[in-house]
Amino acid sequence: MKLGNHFWLSEMTRSQTALRRGIDNTPNQEQIDNLRDLVYYILDPIREHFRLPVTVNSGFRCEELNKSLGSKPTSQHCQGRAADIEIVNMDNLMLAQWIRDNLDFDQLILEFHTVGDPRSGWVHVSWSDRESNRRQVLTIDKSGVKIGLPE
Repeated sequence: MKLGNHFWLSEMTRSQTALRRGIDNTPNQEQIDNLRDLVYYILDPIREHFRLPVTVNSGFRCEELNKSLGSKPTSQHCQGRAADIEIVNMDNLMLAQWIRDNLDFDQLILEFHTVGDPRSGWVHVSWSDRESNRRQVLTIDKSGVKIGLPE
C-alpha cells in the first residue's frame, strides 16, 4: 500500500527485530492514517527536496516491538507518528538542520551523531498535527539530551 508519492507501508513497518522475534508489526487503520500524515508532511517533502532516497531505519512499531527494543511506551513510533531516517552520503546534521528550517514537525532529534562523521547517528522526526506540533529540537548522544542542534 502506497502512503504517499515515495513511501510504502511495507517500508514504514519493516523491522529486523520483529522478523527475528516473530512479532506482527501490522498497524491498525488509525496508525496507517498517522503514517500517511507523516509521509505527506515530512518524508515526501524531504525526498522531493533532496531528490535522494530517504532510508527509514525505524517507522511504525507495535507495542510489543517497541517494548522489545527498550523504547518508552509513549513513543510516537507506536502511533505511526515518527520515523528514524537517514539519506545515504548526507550528513545527518545537515538533514536535521534542513528539517528544522523548512518543515513543520512535532519533534526533531539528532541521535548519536558525531560532528565530522556524516555517517554517524540518525534523525528522528515526528508529526502530530498543525495545531499541536511542538517544534521541539533536541540532540541526544552518549552524554545525554541537549536542546537544539550543534552548529
